[in-house]
Amino acid sequence: MPASDTATLPICTGDDVVRLRQLVRTRALEIRLSLVDQTKLVTAASELARNTLVHGGSGSAVVETVEKGGRRGVRAAFVDSGPGIPDLDLAMTAGWTSGGGLGLGLSGAKRLVDEFDIDTEVGRGTSVTVVKWAR
Repeated sequence: MPASDTATLPICTGDDVVRLRQLVRTRALEIRLSLVDQTKLVTAASELARNTLVHGGSGSAVVETVEKGGRRGVRAAFVDSGPGIPDLDLAMTAGWTSGGGLGLGLSGAKRLVDEFDIDTEVGRGTSVTVVKWAR
């Protein structure tokens, strides 16, 4: 993949969340995701970016086009150095949200994408990576 297929964005303000959503939509269009899959990916990315800002204090996102087995996808990785998630099982419970966001929570974001990976530790921060593959 050319370097231009990878972009790193800071997530420090609400405007950064908007820019991240725009970039994810652009990448989804480039690989010809369906409108439904574009919406799912952008919605998940928006929730995760908001979580990075609100719960992590700030952080960054890396968005890139990826290929595997002849398929193209968009991967978005969100990283913060915030307090971490003390009860990951609870945070991943369907319908659970800390409030104030889209109401999706982590479990909702996970349902919207094809791949979802989370790494968190209290006092160290959280990293969430998602991938949506073109059909």
